[in-house]
This record gives sequence, C-alpha cells and structure tokens, in this order.
Amino acid sequence: MAVAVIGAVHALVSTNAFGDQAGISVLSDAAYKTGPDLTEYEASRCKLDVYLPAARQDFPTLIWLHGGGLTAGKKEDASNIARLLAERGVAVVVPNYRLSAKAPYPAYIDDSAAAVAWTVRHIAEHGGRRERVFLGGHSAGAYLVLMVGLNPAYLEKYELQPGALAGLIPVAGQTLTHYTIREERGLPKATIIADEAAPLHHVKSGLPPLLVVWAEHDMEMRAEENLLLVSALKAAGQKDVRTLVLPNRHHGTTVSEFGESDDQLLEAIVTFVGAKR
Repeated sequence: MAVAVIGAVHALVSTNAFGDQAGISVLSDAAYKTGPDLTEYEASRCKLDVYLPAARQDFPTLIWLHGGGLTAGKKEDASNIARLLAERGVAVVVPNYRLSAKAPYPAYIDDSAAAVAWTVRHIAEHGGRRERVFLGGHSAGAYLVLMVGLNPAYLEKYELQPGALAGLIPVAGQTLTHYTIREERGLPKATIIADEAAPLHHVKSGLPPLLVVWAEHDMEMRAEENLLLVSALKAAGQKDVRTLVLPNRHHGTTVSEFGESDDQLLEAIVTFVGAKR
C-alpha cells in the first residue's frame, strides 16, 4: 500500500551566500514527509534543501545523501558539493534522514526513498526534468543510494519504480550489510554479512546506469566491496556500470576535496548526469 507522505512545496528563498554571480537559488527545509502519523523525530528530521542552478530550465537533478556511518551527519555537510554542482548546471537536492540508533534499520532507507519521491514529483515545478533525476551519496549515503536503487520495495512504497531514477552514483559505499546495522543487531562490527540489508543481496540486471566510485587509499575493505559489487552487477547482466578510482585520495577526501583543481569526481558527475553549461 502506498504511503502518501510527500510534503508540500515551499517558496524559493534566494541566497547571496554563494556570491551574486553564481545565481543559485535555494529552497531550504522543505518537508518531504508530512502527516499525523509521523513521530516528532521523523517530522523534524525529514527535511531537504534544493540548490537550483541559475539556468532554470530542463536541468538534471542529483539527490545527494550525506555520509556519517548512519549515526551522524546532516544535509549542510554537503552544501559545498551542492553549490559546485549547481554552478555547473545541476540541481542538487540534499535531504536529512533519520539516524541510528534513534531510528534503526530500515528507517534511514525509507527516508531516502521518500526524498526521491518528493524530488521526482516536484522538481519539474522548478524547471528540472523529472526523467533526469539521479541519486548519489558518499559513504553511508552511498550505501543508502544502493539500497534504494537496487531494492525496488523502497520506491514501490511511494508508487515509484527504480526506473524513476536516471542513474546511481555511490561514492565509497558499503556493499555488504552496513556495519552499523550489524551493531544494531548486537553483532560485532567486524562480522561480515550480506543479507537483505546488503546492496549485494539485491544485484540484478535492468538497473539504472551506475557510476561506482571509491578512493585509491580508501578505508580497509571498501575498494574490495565496490569491486565485488561491480563484478556481481556485470555477472548478473547489468549493462551500464562505470567505475572511477580517485587517485591520491582516501575515504574522507573523496568529498572534502570535491571541486578542487583537477577533481575527477566533479567532472565525472557532471558528465554522467549530462549537464549542459
């Protein structure tokens, strides 16, 4: 049964925080879940910001999910990423989502799917193309990208199919069952599982195109998990799988150095989503 919790559109608020020449407009704290059945925590946390490029017509949109191990992080952490992409003609939607252990699995995945539904339903009102909505994120955010993009049950709850997304951009994500979920279950953090809470469990063909990214010096096992994901996708018959290994970067600098000189990640995202300057 579909859950009707998509929030109303808020008025756009222009900002000069990024400089007059950028021409970026920001929609702040739009509620993407509403209704009397929400918990207080859910209602306060399930809000998003939208960074709109100056050329507000037929632009692609990237929903970006912040990292933080599913236990920390906030949408403002991605403001630099959002600003830089908006300057390149990409709208960026940055949601908050509920965090563990206050809201355990699968709350944060459900919130991510609801943010996708809000974006697909509302981005055209601001000039974006509904059929050009992408989902990306870093670390824990990348895990959420894969769970929403690979397991159709999460989007189906909001009357969407995985094809509603034009592509997935997981950056340095876990592809096994996330270690925070293992800890929620009382298991040692180092226990390796790939059950229904693992992106690897949901690998199949016919998925949206993927750009799978990790750092040359990423955290232990992270490169191997992503290599396994890519291999599993290709073995399952998925046709469009692209990879990018960021040289001389580690887990944190994949995003902290975003947009710096010769940043391959910024350019790869702009190319992947088909932005036009």
